[in-house]
Amino acid sequence: MANYYLDTPGYKHHLHHPLMKRIVELKERNYTDKDKYDYAPFDFEDAMDSYEKVLEIVGEICGEIVAPNAESVDHEGPTLKDGRVTYAPGTQINLDAVRKASLMGITMPRRYDGLNFPIVPYIMIADMVSRADAGFENLWGLQDCAETLYEFGNEDQRRRFIPRVCAGETMSMDLTEPDAGSDLQSVMLKATFSEKDNCWYLNGVKRFITNGDADIHLVLARSEEGTRDGRGLSMFLYDKRDGGVNVRRIENKMGIKGSPTCELVYKNAKAELCGDRKLGLIKYVMALMNNARLGIMAQSVGLSEAAYREGYAYAIERKQFGKAIIEFPAVYEMVALMRAKTDASRAMLYETARFVDVYKALDDISKDRKLEPEERQELKKYGRLADAFTPIGKGMTSEYANQNAYDAIQIHGGSGFMKDYTCERLYRDARITNIYEGTTQLQVIAAIRHVTTGTYLAQIREYEGLEYKPELEVMRHKLIEMTAKYEEMVKIVTELKDQELLDFHARRLVESAGHCIMGYLLLQDTNKCDSFRHSAEVYITYSQSEVNKHYSYITDFDCGELGYFKPASL
Repeated sequence: MANYYLDTPGYKHHLHHPLMKRIVELKERNYTDKDKYDYAPFDFEDAMDSYEKVLEIVGEICGEIVAPNAESVDHEGPTLKDGRVTYAPGTQINLDAVRKASLMGITMPRRYDGLNFPIVPYIMIADMVSRADAGFENLWGLQDCAETLYEFGNEDQRRRFIPRVCAGETMSMDLTEPDAGSDLQSVMLKATFSEKDNCWYLNGVKRFITNGDADIHLVLARSEEGTRDGRGLSMFLYDKRDGGVNVRRIENKMGIKGSPTCELVYKNAKAELCGDRKLGLIKYVMALMNNARLGIMAQSVGLSEAAYREGYAYAIERKQFGKAIIEFPAVYEMVALMRAKTDASRAMLYETARFVDVYKALDDISKDRKLEPEERQELKKYGRLADAFTPIGKGMTSEYANQNAYDAIQIHGGSGFMKDYTCERLYRDARITNIYEGTTQLQVIAAIRHVTTGTYLAQIREYEGLEYKPELEVMRHKLIEMTAKYEEMVKIVTELKDQELLDFHARRLVESAGHCIMGYLLLQDTNKCDSFRHSAEVYITYSQSEVNKHYSYITDFDCGELGYFKPASL
């Protein structure tokens, strides 16, 4: 039987990272739930055993149900009738399977019927689901909206809505509008409070809403009359049972076709405020987007894994000129780099997830009691690292997913252009990952401040200072040289104190930091498990050439050339 957890040893490697001990300790709060719930763990080993069992179940569902349904879902897609969406038959089968296995709302506390899992195993599930069908991950992964509801909703809202998510109801985040894409402060969906009914009503249009006919919606709307910026926006909860929202159309997309992307029309839709007024964009959507970006990282890694496997399988089976094409250097180089990019992406994904786990667990504890001084420092440290690693991770892993999908088709040659092969679908599915939840260009904008403030360099230095096996010294030395060039590039650009120049070189600086970080993460993986060694060697050699390329560009760049890159008039 196909099992996506058991056939990928890297999952167990990352699940058993040393930081998991602290994560589980914080999440379980000294295992006090064992006295209230018979399924709650009584110690660290029991908790880890629970995660492994659930991950194995998910691996089987992905291998035996979701993946076999992916092709039919891609061809059939969802349908629209009378303002309501019906999923493709395969999608409905997938949803029934994960609901039956109680895989919805697994990070939510047990008092709301969740499993109280940390982020790391949750993200592993997202990784596996994405390998099986990236479109289905969009439906399953949107339960992450419950995390935002848990963080910012009131207790009454948590008790009414979160158990429904844990029971299998779906969610959506309704942010984008026809005139407000990346620029969410331009959102104009109107929220009006009725003193008579003591509730809010929403009117307007939302566009490009993933799973737009979901049961429960988080909606960004303008609550403050006369405002035009982010300070006039609030977050609202809309329950589909109350009516007032219809799906006008399902977008005809390039890929992830099983996930209905909808245009919604709100007509006096009854809603309730989630959190405080005016903080919808400034606080709540930022948290929501960071959660979503981690999910897109997982989706990207799952797609990278799927693309690599398709490319490798074809390369060893396809024979030309009397031998398998993987024996040709041009092909085996591509396959090796695909594997290396996948392993580097996964290392970045789980490092980021661990940072988020510690930060969120401590933040949650702080709502119940005052943190100790060392806990406050820990919260600050991991909050900063989560904020730094999320954009650089989303940017790098989504670009690698696209590159791997591209190379999988190239390995297939003309066959890869045909719909007979899975790689054609993967290529279409991957294309959205570096666009939605913030394009790669927007991730660079979010990440560059961690270049200039030294967050990335400090973490790279921490990785550099770890003890590595003597046989890994050559790779470590390459990373030290890369880091020195990265540090010099940052100094060259920032010392000129020219914002336009910094913006222009931001991508090169962020990518260079990413290459150093991902190289060190792979080196750490190799230090613990030699199976990662080939990927580490390939990736560090590749990333060294990329950093050298950026270094040459920046050191040779004449500031007077900036004008060359501005758009010429027609």
